[in-house]
Amino acid sequence: MNLQEKFQQYWKEHFYQLSSANCHLVLAVSGGVDSVVLADLVFNAGFQLSIAHCNFQLRGEESERDEGFVRSLGEKYGVEVFVKRFDTLQFAEQNKIGIQEAARSLRYNWFTDLLNSKLKTQNCKLLTAHHADDNIETVLFNIFRGTGMSGLHGILPQQGNIIRPLLFAKREDILAYAKENQLSWVEDSSNESTKYSRNYIRHEVLPMLKQIFPSVTDNISNSIERWREGEALYNQALAQHKKKLCEFKGNEVHIPVLKLQRSIPLKTITFEIIKDFGFSSAQTEDVVGLLESESGKYVSSATHRIIRNRNWLIIAPNQSTEAHTILIEKGEKKICFSEGILNIEPSFDCRPSTVDQIATLDLADIKFPLLLRKWKQGDYFYPLGMKKKKKLSRFLIDQKVSINDKEKVWVIESNKKILWVVGYRIDDRFKITPSTKEVLKLSLQTSS
Repeated sequence: MNLQEKFQQYWKEHFYQLSSANCHLVLAVSGGVDSVVLADLVFNAGFQLSIAHCNFQLRGEESERDEGFVRSLGEKYGVEVFVKRFDTLQFAEQNKIGIQEAARSLRYNWFTDLLNSKLKTQNCKLLTAHHADDNIETVLFNIFRGTGMSGLHGILPQQGNIIRPLLFAKREDILAYAKENQLSWVEDSSNESTKYSRNYIRHEVLPMLKQIFPSVTDNISNSIERWREGEALYNQALAQHKKKLCEFKGNEVHIPVLKLQRSIPLKTITFEIIKDFGFSSAQTEDVVGLLESESGKYVSSATHRIIRNRNWLIIAPNQSTEAHTILIEKGEKKICFSEGILNIEPSFDCRPSTVDQIATLDLADIKFPLLLRKWKQGDYFYPLGMKKKKKLSRFLIDQKVSINDKEKVWVIESNKKILWVVGYRIDDRFKITPSTKEVLKLSLQTSS
């Protein structure tokens, strides 16, 4: 079969529910040979189509040349061309990300807007020209960077409204089709630069591998198919583990330490749980280490912390007002949480507080980090003036705290000991005494 026949066969196998009669295809066209060939294949297959082109304004005259070429391609096929110009450098600087990441983010956000707005009256799908070689490069990139099973399935044929109908084709087959059909295209000079990781894999790593294993691209492509099928079984087993281990409380996840310790394989299950919260595979060892650590230890990602709190690991957002568990590091001055603002201040004023909203504690007996969390059944402390411990649930009943207000009660603890039932009572073990030299002053500032 020629490439056109293979394209239509692949379409029937993977996107059989979409036909020329019931959908409109929007093609992401850069002007390179891959997207030009895709446009020709789709047009010849009889689909209704439009073309979308991103001008990232990164290559001066070359970027303008590409935009002009894509517009002429629209004229050739008699289809509408949508063009979006981006200030990619400014976006990257504002968001403190790399150029390639910025371009990807801008591109796909615009594609989504395009499908949802200008073409919302039609059943639209976006097509990209990713092919078999792109898939191989992606999998190798994921392996070199460190990945779980999901990184081995490569680029999926369909994700939501995005379709990649060229994943069956090698780059050499696409080039051959373009030359046989006398198609014109433009070259992106940045694709030749090996300063980008993917280009280095394309121009340096794969050619070297082919010298040792001539069939390496076919072998990896076949392996991707097997890994993709294996991932389905893997995900079924993983879902069962997650169901047993993860307790969702608001926007936090609570995991019992003993149950996780008994899970096999421990590191794999741990990584698959934490990766959804911004943690890398390299951090898996650190998180497993929390299972043997003392209360208060934690591991951070850009967005979350995993905190060891007694017999639990708690995955919580970093300093979110919606969090139920917040770490307070030494030196922090202010913490925002659902009940207001907690101000933290070391002091040499050793006078005890007489106000419920302010706690003054002997700093010598306090170990950081502190844990600010919602109270729970089983909590106990030594209320100021008492030498015996008291369950916090009983204390709240004695204080005639309503059921609604009980849900708003927080505690601060240090090394598994409650320092303060916030806004109610400090623990007697941390009170100021005549020998106190330095005080930790905690004050609650509410919006009411």
